[in-house]
Amino acid sequence: MELSTQMLVFAKVAEMKSISAASRASGQTPSALSKQIKHLEDHVGQRLLHRTKTGVTLTAEGRAFYERCRAVAEKFQEAEDFLATFDAHPKGELRVASSVAFGKSQLIPILPEFLARFPEISIALELTDRVVDIEAEDFDAAISFAEQETPPNLMTRKIMANERILCAAPAYLARHGTPASFGDLKDFNCLRISNATGRNEWKAVVDGREVTVDTRGNFSGNSADSIYRAALAGLGIARLSTYIVAGDIASGALVRVLPGYTQKHADIAVTFAEKRNLAPKTRAFVDFLAERARAHPIGGPGGSGRPGPGQTDTASSKAARDTAPRSPASRTRP
Repeated sequence: MELSTQMLVFAKVAEMKSISAASRASGQTPSALSKQIKHLEDHVGQRLLHRTKTGVTLTAEGRAFYERCRAVAEKFQEAEDFLATFDAHPKGELRVASSVAFGKSQLIPILPEFLARFPEISIALELTDRVVDIEAEDFDAAISFAEQETPPNLMTRKIMANERILCAAPAYLARHGTPASFGDLKDFNCLRISNATGRNEWKAVVDGREVTVDTRGNFSGNSADSIYRAALAGLGIARLSTYIVAGDIASGALVRVLPGYTQKHADIAVTFAEKRNLAPKTRAFVDFLAERARAHPIGGPGGSGRPGPGQTDTASSKAARDTAPRSPASRTRP
């Protein structure tokens, strides 16, 4: 029997002045408690209790030791009371990391609905396109592309279907023309991601073979959001997620380049710790994102107006194709 348990038993017996009363309060038999007291006395090498017909009294050594055991019991009760607050009711600060573009255009617009549903949760949001270490940095959840590698000790749940397309501002295309084929991109100013290995090699299958363009350009940004803003400003051609640009393509602020090109498998996912003992606040957040994506696609009604799951080829995409300048590029194969 552990010493700390024996000390708690001793404190309870001393407080109630009866082994029988302490056994009823603790749900243990009197003989079990007596054995624990005996083990404790053997450990300290002192008699701590006088056993009488009516109960127990403390020895001089027992009185001195009881004060220390009572302090341990009080600390234990404080810890037990604190654990009792970890019930199934979602509460507390939820630390979330999200890619910059997704956080701005998709996540923040739906947070009022989440916080209204769970008023005892507060959100601490960090927008970053770097890869975060959820456990080391004490995040409850992180939202990023599902294509990113996930450590085996973490869980991933897809919350949005997504693809990447090529686009540019009408002003840029008016000044520099429109690429007629995927290979022509090497002669255009392509907007690059500065902190993502491999993301600046754009690939497509043309005439049955894979073609890779190692993009070149005079602008790079450390987030998809910076690339998006640069594309709107007319700096060059960008490869961006449909959830970011579909609304701008529909409005004409951006024009889809090489409409036959789509980079698939760029779905959005939320990553969190293993499900066992998952905090109620984290479970509520993950379930909310999945539910919101099914019932009200993120970016749809109540969001940014950009498409969510299952909306990458709707009227917005059709409008993009209709407003794109006609060129041989429209005949480029995916």
